Amino acid sequence: MKILVAVDGSTYTKRMLAYLAAHDEWMGNQHEYTVINVVAAVPPRAAAALDKEALDSYYQDEAERVFEPVRAFFAQQGLNARFEPRVGHAGEVIAKLADDGRYDLLAMGSHGHSTLGSLVMGSVASKVLGHCQAPVLLIR
Repeated sequence: MKILVAVDGSTYTKRMLAYLAAHDEWMGNQHEYTVINVVAAVPPRAAAALDKEALDSYYQDEAERVFEPVRAFFAQQGLNARFEPRVGHAGEVIAKLADDGRYDLLAMGSHGHSTLGSLVMGSVASKVLGHCQAPVLLIR
């Protein structure tokens, strides 16, 4: 099974990883894992003031900060994973990769906001659910 694991470095990511580790059906060498982190794009006016190398370095550093403990988690489980740093709107980027990569499952943590909270604040999970054709496992 091809599993896409969306991470953002929050406590919800930690809960999601703990949930996966506690369920043998989601963890194992029989699965192929890709871990995605989406860094929000620097606003265009600010990006114009930076050189491309500095901007790319910023994006890479932000993604690696999130990936570091997730790499340790996969190593502790004895599993290999591919890590995909991306830039953009998280919900849209995650959903697009899940569909384009033909993943069998997308696993991600969720804050668990109420419907009203999601309307007011917007939710990455809500956007993913609205745009993604792949099955989504949301862990709160």
